[in-house]
Amino acid sequence: MCIYQALDFLRLYFFNPELRYKTKNLPLFKFIPGSATSFTQLVLTCTPPSPVDVTKLSKGVQEMRSKLIRLCGDAEGLLESHFSAILGSYENPLHHLEIFPCYSNYLKLGLLEFSILSQHRTRIPSKIAFAGSGPLPLTSIVLASNHLTTTSFHNYDIDELANSMAVRLVSPDPDLSKRMVFHTNDIMNVTNALRDYEVVFLAALVGIDKEEKVRVINHLAKYMAPGALLMLRSAHGARAFLYPVVDAFDLNGFEVLSVFHPTDEVINSVVMRANIQCL
Repeated sequence: MCIYQALDFLRLYFFNPELRYKTKNLPLFKFIPGSATSFTQLVLTCTPPSPVDVTKLSKGVQEMRSKLIRLCGDAEGLLESHFSAILGSYENPLHHLEIFPCYSNYLKLGLLEFSILSQHRTRIPSKIAFAGSGPLPLTSIVLASNHLTTTSFHNYDIDELANSMAVRLVSPDPDLSKRMVFHTNDIMNVTNALRDYEVVFLAALVGIDKEEKVRVINHLAKYMAPGALLMLRSAHGARAFLYPVVDAFDLNGFEVLSVFHPTDEVINSVVMRANIQCL
C-alpha cells in the first residue's frame, strides 16, 4: 500500500545521510541529479489513491511529515524559480511554458478549477486574487489565457524577487500584461481590498502548518465579500505527505460547496463560499 511505501521513504530519508544531504541542501537542488530523483520518487510513491488518514499517524511520523512538506515546498519554490528564469530569457516567455515539467498538470488543474467555479458562479468574475502566486504563476496564466479571458488577476506574494520574475513572464504579452497585476504583500496584511475579489485562490503552501493555515483562512473569512468564493488546494490520502491538509472544521466562515480529489494530479482542489452569516 502507498502509505507503507511512503513511510519507508520517510525512514530512508531521515536515516540516510547521503539522501538527506542531496535533498536538504536545497541551494544545490538543481545541480544534483540525485535530489530531483529523490523528490520524484516521493511524488510517485504518494500519488496513487490511498485510504490513509494522516491524522491517525504517530507523533513521530507526523513530525517527519511536517518537515517533509516544508522541504518539498522549498524544493518546489526553487524549481519554479529555476524555470521562471529560463522562461524569462525568451522574447515571448508564454510561448514556451511547455518546458516546465509540470505544465500539463496545470492545464488539467486549470480546466478542473474553471469547471468547478462555473458550477457555482453563473457570471464570469471580473476580478480574482491569488495568494502565494510565486515566480511562476501558472494557475493565473492558464486561467487567464484559456478560460477567464476577460478577468483581471491580482497576484499576491511576499517575495519581491518572485513577483519581478513573474512580471517578466507576462509583460511581453499585450493581453495578460494588462490583466495580471502583482502585489508584493503578505495576504495577512491585505484587508479591505479583499472585498473587491469575487474569487480568491489560496496556494497550497501558504500556511504550511495547521495553525498558520487556519489563521489565513480566518483572515480571508473576515475580509472577503459575502458570497465570494474561496478556492483552496488541499491533499488527500498519502498525498498529504506532500501538501498540507485542509479539513472542513478549519473553514469557519465558509460553506463547503464542492470537494474534488483527483487521481492524476498531486494537488487536490476544494471550493468554498463565504458564509454571509459568519461575516
